[in-house]
Amino acid sequence: MTEIAAPVVGGSVGTSVPRVEDLRLVTGAGTFVDDVTRPGMVHVCFVRSPFARARIVDIDVSAAAELDGVVAVYTAAELGPVAHQISYALDMPGLPPVPRPPLAEEEVRFVGDPVAMVVACDRYVAEDAAALVDVDYEPLEPVVDYTTADTSPHLVHAGFAGNSAGEMAGRPASDLDPIFASAPHVVEQTIFQQAYIPVPMETRGIIAEWSAPTAEMTVWISTQSPHEVRGFCARLLGIDEHQVRVIARDTGGGFGLKVAPLREEICVQLAARTLGGAVKWIEDRQENLMASGMARHEHADVRMAFDSDGRILAAGIHHVQNVGAYPTPSPITAGVVVGLLFPGPYRITDASFGSKFVYSNTVGRLAYRGPWQFESVTRELLLDHAARRIGMDPIELRRRNMVRQEDLPMMNPNGMPHDHVSPLETLEQAVEMLGYGQFRAEQRLAREQGRYLGVGTCTYLEPTTGSTAFHSTEGATIRIEPSGKVNVYVAGGSAGNSIETTVVQLTADALGVSLADVRTIQGDTSITPFGGGTGGSRSGSMTAGAIAETASVLRERIVAIAAHRLDVPREEIVFAEGVATLRDDPGVRLTLAEIADIAYFQGDGLPAGVPPGLEASGRYRTPHMAIWANATHLCTCEVDIDTGKVTLLRYIVSEDCGAMINPKVVEGQICGGAVQGIGGALYEHLAYDDDGNPLATTFMDYLLPTATEAPTIEIGHIETPSPGPGNVKGVGEGGAIGATPAVLNAVADALSPFGFEISHLPLSPARIVSTIERSRTDSTEAL
Repeated sequence: MTEIAAPVVGGSVGTSVPRVEDLRLVTGAGTFVDDVTRPGMVHVCFVRSPFARARIVDIDVSAAAELDGVVAVYTAAELGPVAHQISYALDMPGLPPVPRPPLAEEEVRFVGDPVAMVVACDRYVAEDAAALVDVDYEPLEPVVDYTTADTSPHLVHAGFAGNSAGEMAGRPASDLDPIFASAPHVVEQTIFQQAYIPVPMETRGIIAEWSAPTAEMTVWISTQSPHEVRGFCARLLGIDEHQVRVIARDTGGGFGLKVAPLREEICVQLAARTLGGAVKWIEDRQENLMASGMARHEHADVRMAFDSDGRILAAGIHHVQNVGAYPTPSPITAGVVVGLLFPGPYRITDASFGSKFVYSNTVGRLAYRGPWQFESVTRELLLDHAARRIGMDPIELRRRNMVRQEDLPMMNPNGMPHDHVSPLETLEQAVEMLGYGQFRAEQRLAREQGRYLGVGTCTYLEPTTGSTAFHSTEGATIRIEPSGKVNVYVAGGSAGNSIETTVVQLTADALGVSLADVRTIQGDTSITPFGGGTGGSRSGSMTAGAIAETASVLRERIVAIAAHRLDVPREEIVFAEGVATLRDDPGVRLTLAEIADIAYFQGDGLPAGVPPGLEASGRYRTPHMAIWANATHLCTCEVDIDTGKVTLLRYIVSEDCGAMINPKVVEGQICGGAVQGIGGALYEHLAYDDDGNPLATTFMDYLLPTATEAPTIEIGHIETPSPGPGNVKGVGEGGAIGATPAVLNAVADALSPFGFEISHLPLSPARIVSTIERSRTDSTEAL
């Protein structure tokens, strides 16, 4: 394994330098897909199904095709046959196939399913023409309730018996039955999590332009992974990758939605190839909420057995996930991680899991920040439920069971290796920041006054920087220009996670130059090295490795040239802040510009074995299946029992993401993720009626937390050394994992006098009030 140098001590890494991209973005000078205009560009609007399931009897496009300004109208009959291959790098061999037609074939399978694509001179004409497309449907009985899909006589996709998209299991639950039968304490719950979705500020967007003379496709797209789009497009069109150029300038959020091209982007690329020009589609917000994709819709039966002292003897989860009609990529890839990670940061020696994935006539499942988050929701709710049943404080219950440093390294009972984590330390820091004992005293006093305060927590382990085939390596190219200024090229995929700033910091420190002298170029596959993009909390660690690999080559070259010019041994050279000096005589100086001039223009001034120029490329490969980050979220709330309103009072995060490249960037990622998790606990719900009609296709109905609902987030840091480059771990997804269970537990704690236990999410005011009323009724009947 290659030894990766740590960032230079005393440099910018570890400091909160201002983000280099902010001036461009806040002044409106960014370049998003909708800002791009190409010669002769035409625009797309999709005709979408009003039915959750129906047979397509006929499609009459004649009126639309005759409208002035319409260029083409496509259906599955035209686009399907020209699609060479529809596959993703994240597809795992051996898993069940996933149907992925560009446009609906024979049947529509959810409300919003694209049936036809209109291409016109502008979006206005395309919209008008789309309204003229006449589709004759024969409505069919939809499979809307995924919990009964396996017994439904109707199939979402022919050939998938029981509407099964696949299943996977670990140790059988029956193996643990003797432990549960003899345990002093056993708790069981069934927990349902609602569907909700990534909602980036910038919706999806793509321009695909085919050049027939050069046989090249250029794609401008809002994406987290430009190189994945390039590979996908090449496979889709049956051409070589070097015939595809993907450009991703600014991306206004992704959260998993933009990891891979979806069906509309497929259609646009096929149409561009067919028409031989530039084709543009920008998703509107209704399309985004109705048809982009969903996440989180799942439930699980979970159980834990405890000894008389409250120590966990065994745990099990049986997990069922709705994958909708067209999941992307294979649902099993991330879904099975829910079962694998269910034991979390706790000393659990015996565990079982099973995961089932079920098709339904709803929008397809896709990646979303922390796609395995449900493991933390179920486990942490179950732990609080157990604490109430056993009569123990929930923090104390966790203390007794949490992994300690002396336990590491360890293998969880499902075969996941854990090391370089400090879950107990994050728990204790969060508890201390809150003043836990004082809060409990305030809570007792408040209840005497008729006010209901609660506290909830969640501690989790997060796998980052995973070594899947597509994500296992990352490259960087660094070019020191003849002027001494530095350009660093990385794959990019930045969607608000500040890769630009952190790459500049890493490069400046690894080379030994000032921040002002470094610029980064990202998001253009024609000039950047191959990389896996943004996803899986990988960017910080992987780019740190790639830059360190590359910069070390250039530093050696810089020192060699300086030593040769100054006629001293290389070990006498000190290179920092862009200047080479002598160790014993700092007054002797050679700037990087002077060294670059030698490298590029004075070939006779180069030492033997040193090539001309100052440009290098390097590639880092992670040897780790995962680098583990961890955190504890702890929050307090007040619940109005008459209205069901939840007011968050304090919100605390103790985060261990290893060494921080930029603390402000880290904290921004934590805060953004935490607010998303709060939304999942209390507000967001992609609801459907019994006929499969979506009920939340505008922001009037799909509720997002705003600045008004977001609490002030207090952040503490624990730094456990990482096995990765520069002690860096990932941090991008954690906030969205820990926030939801922490908030849910706080509400349940506040309402514990009513026997309140959580089974369905989100905890809307109506659900809270009805649950309290039901509890009161049950208590009265018991009397």
